[in-house]
Formats: sequence, C-alpha cells, structure tokens
Amino acid sequence: MSCVSVQLLKNVGCELIHIRSSVHHGTKGKDLLLSVDARFPLDEAEIQGTWSHTKVSGASTTLVTFTKDSKIIDMTYRKRLDFREPNASLSIRNLKEDDEGYYKLSLNIEFRNEKGKVKKEERTIHVTVDEPVSRPIIEKKPSHTVIEDKANVTWTCSVEKGTRVVFRWLRDNVSLTASERYHFTQDKSMLLISPVRKEDKGTYRCAVSNPVSQIIESRGVELNVYYGPYNLEVNSVQGLRTGKVFTINPGELVYFECQADSNPPNSYVWISKSPNATKIITTGPQLQVKSNELAQTEDYLCRAFNNVTKKQDEAQFTLVVASLRTVKEKYTHDGRSMSLLAVIAVCSFIIGFMLLFLFRRACHPKRGHEDAAEDFGIYEFVSIPGKMDSTQASCKSLVRLESIQDMHTTIYDVIRHVPESPSASLLK
Repeated sequence: MSCVSVQLLKNVGCELIHIRSSVHHGTKGKDLLLSVDARFPLDEAEIQGTWSHTKVSGASTTLVTFTKDSKIIDMTYRKRLDFREPNASLSIRNLKEDDEGYYKLSLNIEFRNEKGKVKKEERTIHVTVDEPVSRPIIEKKPSHTVIEDKANVTWTCSVEKGTRVVFRWLRDNVSLTASERYHFTQDKSMLLISPVRKEDKGTYRCAVSNPVSQIIESRGVELNVYYGPYNLEVNSVQGLRTGKVFTINPGELVYFECQADSNPPNSYVWISKSPNATKIITTGPQLQVKSNELAQTEDYLCRAFNNVTKKQDEAQFTLVVASLRTVKEKYTHDGRSMSLLAVIAVCSFIIGFMLLFLFRRACHPKRGHEDAAEDFGIYEFVSIPGKMDSTQASCKSLVRLESIQDMHTTIYDVIRHVPESPSASLLK
C-alpha cells in the first residue's frame, strides 16, 4: 500500500520521499549516488523540484531543476551529473574534493485527485569526499637504544596519501592512551614518551584509517631500553635456605648464583664481610664455596652494577656450616617436646578440675536420710596418725589436719555417689 493510500485511510501523516542516509562518504575519483525513494504512485501526481549544492565555503549552486517530464542541469555540471527520473535521485561522477558539502532536495508534489493542494518535501544530505589512506610510515627518534630516566623518545606516523586520517598507536598490539609520560599531538600523528622507562620497551606500530579506508597498520619498530638492575636475588640449589640464611653440610662444595633483571647484563662482584675486614672474593654471576675452608658462620654480599645506567644493587646473605641432619633432627625433637608438654599440661588441667569437683562434693554432703538409697556409693578410707578415738571425722576435720599433729583415726567420705536401682536394693 502506498503512502497516499495510508493517508486517505487513516488520516495520518506519512513520509512521501525517503533518503536512506543523511551522510554519504564519497571516495575521490569515484561515483556517488544520492538515492531517493518515492513512497507515492508517480503516475498519479505531478512533481517539480530542484537539487542544490552548498559548498564548505558557503557558496550555493542550483544543480538541477526538474519536473516529471523534463530536467535542466547546470551547464558547469552537465558532464558530471546524472539526474534519474522519475524518483529524483542524483548521481555525481568522478568525485572531487570540491564536491563536498550539503546537497538539498526540494520537491513539490500535487496529486491528481487533490488539485490545487501542493505538498512540499525537503531533504538534505551531507557529502564528504576523501582519498583512501596509504600504508603508514613510522619513525623513531633517537633511533638508537636509550637509557631509562635519562632520555625521551619521539614517534612520528605519516601517510603519503589520505585525507581526514585517524591515527592510533600500539605497543605489543595494545592501544596507547595519553598519560603522565605519554603525550600526543592533537591529531595523534606524533607520540612523545618522556622520560623513557623499562616498561616502555616493546614493538611499536601506528594504525591509520579514514571514512573510506579500513584500518591499516605500519611495520613494527622496536624500542630498546637500557635499565636495571632490578629484583636482585641470590639462589642455590644446594643446602637449606631460610630467608637470607643458607645452611650447608661440612665438606660440601656449594654454588651460588646472583641474578637481576637488567639490560645490558650486569657486572657482578662477590664480597666476603667480617667485623674486621671486607674483601672481594670473585667476579661474575656465580660463586663457588668450599665449606671446609670456612668458619662456622660467614656473611657474603653480591653486588650488581649496570655499566650503562650506572645503577647498582646488592643482596646480602649468611652462610652457616652445620650438619643438615642435626638441624632437621633438632627441629623434629623440639616439635615433639612441645607436643608432649602440651599433652601433659592438658591432662594436668583435667585431673585438677576433677579433683576440685569431687572435693567440693565431699565437703557439702546432703543432710538427713530421707532416702536410704542416697547412702550408697564408693567410699575411701584414710588412716591418719593421732590420738583421736572416734572412727569418724567430718570434712571440716580435713581442713584442720595441718593443725592437729597427734591424732589417730580413720576418716571416710563419699568420693562418688553411685545410687543403685530399686532392683539392686531389693536383691540385697
């Protein structure tokens, strides 16, 4: 159903002409079609209209004046314009940069069944004309390897052909953005790294594109940086290490290795330290130590120096000569001893708590004999020397035993009350 039919049936507004896009990106030297879709039956209407062009400078020109049956094209554009009837589309051949600007379609429509009623439609299209970009060329200054924290690096990206070029920078295939040390020009064709540091090393590329070109990357260029030393560490696959202390067996030949992250590689110096003197043992990344030539404990130092960056770092460690088996047995024995002491302490606490509980029960017996079953239990008899004739003593006597020296009696008390069941009482 046409737009006119919809209007008649539903009495609502409708778009009589349609432009697929309000922006067209044209390629220099190629043709560009400004397509128009008519959403009404052309044989049922009279049309009259114009196509005009407003340049970036502001100058305006009427390119085509047309009706459904005729057209007039500006003479200066006659060889480059193609007006397509009856839908009013316009084709521009062999685009030039001067063809950029805004193209306006003004259309008057009069339907035969609505004589005297003219509908006006206007559409504007923004046209850009670009030249495809060529492969970018990347350049680095200075071209040689630089020293961290002492040098800056400037990267430049350029293209031989292309308009409205968009530049993008990558290091190891990761996009770069502006930061405290990364500075871009307004169009991002230049990148300044100031100052250069270790983390800046890698492969750099620039990528370019524009409205009529896909992304094109340059060749990769390496940035080498002199840095370090960093993360200096002394290691050995022999002996037992605990923090900065190495323990080795008597008579054992041990190798130590000093390592640090650095470019170029470091120079290493091994130093023996004592309270009275410090001396250089050897140079190089490895140290060989014969334990039978050492005292029981000695301190050592590995010093790394970068001859280019003029930076250095050092790592100190202690070497102990002792039987590793004895050391391990000592740790094992100490662990067992601590475990045994812990068991004894826990058992003592439990026994003491039980004795205290039983003693308090014994010192506060129940009064009266309302139930003979309560007299059943386990009794403990204690013989105490003295002159007392009584065969029984109260619990209070136990408290005064220390003050009564010449007393002989037998004291008993209920240690634990174990009531019997009624059946057991009957059996007795």
